[in-house]
Amino acid sequence: MKRHVVRTVCFATLFLALPVVAPAQAHRACSNASLAGAWGYTETGTVMPPTGAVSVAAVGIYTFDHAGKFSGTQNSSTGGKVSHDTKLGTYTVNADCTATLTLGVYDKSGTTLLRKSVWEIVLVENATKMRGIMTSLVVVAGLPAETPVPPILTMSAQRLSPGGRGKEQHEQ
Repeated sequence: MKRHVVRTVCFATLFLALPVVAPAQAHRACSNASLAGAWGYTETGTVMPPTGAVSVAAVGIYTFDHAGKFSGTQNSSTGGKVSHDTKLGTYTVNADCTATLTLGVYDKSGTTLLRKSVWEIVLVENATKMRGIMTSLVVVAGLPAETPVPPILTMSAQRLSPGGRGKEQHEQ
């Protein structure tokens, strides 16, 4: 009888502890491989040049490699002016699934740098989605000198195709 009670208590303890252990084991560190692949994104917000607030929106595709580089294309609207742009940049993913994207936005031909920006992002939902906020924007083209412009832009993205999501992928 005593043996049966001890066995029951052990199994009950094990059963109750599993929900705590399983999620802890599911959380793995992120790396560049967690971001690699193609992503569809939208960006919305406002930029604050000296002339006054301007609404901005964009939709496009990023393709990230495993080595910390990415490229993309987008259709954007800045104050109602629509353009087709090319993006090139670098990225770094931290173990906690936050990341930094540093990029240049070029004209449609990909030769004239229009602006530079920095995004802080976080990978969520098993690295199938990302959220971001632009932390720096510098306008390069059309002005006598590079001009910092305060941004208020956010990004939402979803993975379109895997590019190497593996063991190092973070699962939330």
